[in-house]
Amino acid sequence: MGDSVAVQSFSRQDRTLFRSKVRRCLDALASMLANGQFDVSEPQLGLEIELNLVNDRFEPAMSNEKVLEAIASPAFQTELGQFNVEINVAPRPITTGNIHELEKVLRAALNAADDRAHDVGCGLAMIGMLPTLDEHHFTEEWLSKDPRYSLLGQQVLAARGEDIELRLDGHALSDGGRRETLDIVCDTILPEAACTSVQLHLQVPPEEFASYWNSAQAIAGVQVALAANSPFFAGRALWHETRIPMFEQATDTRSQELKNQGVRPRVWFGERWVTSIFDLFEENSRYFPALLPVSSDEDPFEVLARGGIPTLSELRMHNGTVYRWNRPIYDTQDGGYHLRLENRVLPAGPSIADVLADAAFYYGLVRSLAEADRPLWTQMTFDAAEENLHSAARDGIESRLYWPGVGWVGPRELVLRRLLPLAAEGLDAYGATSEVRDRYLGIIEQRCLTGRNGATWQRAHVAAREAAGESRSQALHGMLGEYLERMHSGEPVHTWEP
Repeated sequence: MGDSVAVQSFSRQDRTLFRSKVRRCLDALASMLANGQFDVSEPQLGLEIELNLVNDRFEPAMSNEKVLEAIASPAFQTELGQFNVEINVAPRPITTGNIHELEKVLRAALNAADDRAHDVGCGLAMIGMLPTLDEHHFTEEWLSKDPRYSLLGQQVLAARGEDIELRLDGHALSDGGRRETLDIVCDTILPEAACTSVQLHLQVPPEEFASYWNSAQAIAGVQVALAANSPFFAGRALWHETRIPMFEQATDTRSQELKNQGVRPRVWFGERWVTSIFDLFEENSRYFPALLPVSSDEDPFEVLARGGIPTLSELRMHNGTVYRWNRPIYDTQDGGYHLRLENRVLPAGPSIADVLADAAFYYGLVRSLAEADRPLWTQMTFDAAEENLHSAARDGIESRLYWPGVGWVGPRELVLRRLLPLAAEGLDAYGATSEVRDRYLGIIEQRCLTGRNGATWQRAHVAAREAAGESRSQALHGMLGEYLERMHSGEPVHTWEP
């Protein structure tokens, strides 16, 4: 939900009008899908990386306005918390050596941005959840100044009717250690800002969208198991990818009674395989009340009748406040309109090389599965795919996942034996060079062989510091300092020694 929204209140009439406008947009989208005039370019890689800001003590720096002013680049934007910024990467074809070139461009951009951030006393941290965040950081004063963030928070809490409860049982850091538990209450949505991610975009033809979305849903658990990088939150050792359950809870608009009734959550995996992208937009409008009912003057059918490009602003606004882990996107650009699949399950970090390895694995694998003669999603239940996601978030690279034809299997074995060859075939089909394929899939292979990702490295490092006599706070601050040194080195996490 990146569109600007002015400070305002919403009336009952606003909500009625907005619902009507969303339905009008849906009808227009159905007409556009039937006419088949969507832009279809060669497959392109696009991504966004959410970043944290830290001070010289490795604590959250509430300074994104100053940092963005110092960076002075339109590629960097605000995010929900004052300790967040985001970099948006312009799309580029997946062919030839573009992924390798993107690594160089990203590292240069982030190094330059980090230098500018240091000029105002901050540094950039690319990590799934900043381990030095604590409850006292989740207050209204630390929301970013853009009015849309406070307005969104007000609407979430108003819909919920009560404060936000964050509860989770975690893991002991070592054998014989104590199991840690999170149980806190917040009166803002700022815990959502603790969840920093990498979002991968892929432009998809309308007729192929369902296959790609179903494939992305089926591999979400595998992605999270391999890339987990969020083991600490509010001082506790919780899940390997704590970002997943925390994001689900921090934006939940349901009271406990509505949960008991089975009302769908705002952060949603979904509940079925789909046959069209229209299914997803229709579900969003059918099941979820508006959070930001801002209506425009556009009638999309009048725009289409003139030969114009409708913005479908109400549909896009509503879609942006339903947080699917794989989200459908309608967008306009350069006098045309297109559809994108946004993959949202990956945490930020640990290094740029790791981010692009995760991206290469995703793009290659999702293409192979989407184009398979016997689709994967016809061989597994949707519930199994959802359970895989939460199992992977809980136990990371050592989790147990269900896979058709295999049964219950560890992600390391599954990837090495079955999925890496499919990802390689998919990258070859895009026209990626063998150098690119071997570099980035080689990083995924080594992650599986070593069993080391961001979460396992963080947990081992903190456990070692605590065994040496440090307090949890000292261990988390020290670990983050070591993490940032390695992050800036650019070396992938499987090479990091504890």
